[in-house]
Amino acid sequence: MSTSATSPVSAPPHAATRPPVLEIGGLSVDYGVGDGAVRALHDVDLTLRRGEVLGLAGESGSGKSTLAYAVTRLLSPPGVITGGDVRYHPRGGEPVDVLAMTPGELRAFRWQEVSIVFQGAMNSLNPVHTVRTQLTDVLKAHRPQMSRAERVGRARELLSLVGISPDRLGAYPHQLSGGMRQRVMIAMALALEPEIVVMDEPTTALDVVMQRQILRQLVRLREELDFSVVFITHDISLLIEFSDRIAIMYGGRVVEQAGAAEIYRDPRHPYSHGLLHSFPALHGPRRELTGIPGSPPDLRAMPSGCAFHPRCPKAFEPCGLRTPHLAPVPGTGTGSDTDTDTGNDTETGRSVACWLNDDRRDGEA
Repeated sequence: MSTSATSPVSAPPHAATRPPVLEIGGLSVDYGVGDGAVRALHDVDLTLRRGEVLGLAGESGSGKSTLAYAVTRLLSPPGVITGGDVRYHPRGGEPVDVLAMTPGELRAFRWQEVSIVFQGAMNSLNPVHTVRTQLTDVLKAHRPQMSRAERVGRARELLSLVGISPDRLGAYPHQLSGGMRQRVMIAMALALEPEIVVMDEPTTALDVVMQRQILRQLVRLREELDFSVVFITHDISLLIEFSDRIAIMYGGRVVEQAGAAEIYRDPRHPYSHGLLHSFPALHGPRRELTGIPGSPPDLRAMPSGCAFHPRCPKAFEPCGLRTPHLAPVPGTGTGSDTDTDTGNDTETGRSVACWLNDDRRDGEA
């Protein structure tokens, strides 16, 4: 259970007007090859801006982690990127095609430009090495010019940065609480001061109080260091409090993109509405939890038309016949605005893949 979806915690000024740091265009991923291949991502388009927190929400199997691993070129076989492009925009430099990087370029790109906090800190940290060893190993591999004393000093700084006493450097992972282990992973991800941090379900195994502490730490660090975050979770209520923008994924597609405040006030896709009403509120009046009937689709036998239509309470004639494209919602415009309720900057432009929000009745079969 998470905290209630009340309002975003904070947002950098004019986040919607900042330049992009990462652009994903038409990204598709299959698992397997030939006739037995299963399409896990379908033509995903996303833009991450500098200093922004972009949330990815959806049930298990929606494609969130696959997208993160594809963007960082960490897909394991039989995962294959079958189309699209990923472009990284370094400060003061020309865009770089991530999918065309050589192994050497990828080694320099990872951790220094983009890092990842994997799901399950206890599984990510080596149980037989101390925190000191694991933090300094990152520095030794990517900053060989640093002396041993400098690496240990930097490790102490990193622990302090995430609110852990430096005297815990000699501790092993099993000697730390779940929240502390997660903070060590965040410290490791920030070791080389990357521009982008990808976080895959970083708070799933933590209780509500620890979730809040971790989120406050991330908000503070983002403001201090000005890095961008891709935050992946099934818990949309958590993203409402932390993200600037949210992309909702279902069946390997992005079905809605909007500012966090917009998603909270007025979700336009029935799936987004269902996710919002699947979590109890800790504040305000009681309300009935409705949830979402049925189960996520089997990627090996996707339903025709909109993948959500078998579970959708608002499905009508076009939904089972044709797939709606992600398109701007008529009348919302583009650009940035300020939410009068929360005081946070939001994007007034939003995109939804749903026939309820589209005057057109054509699409791909």
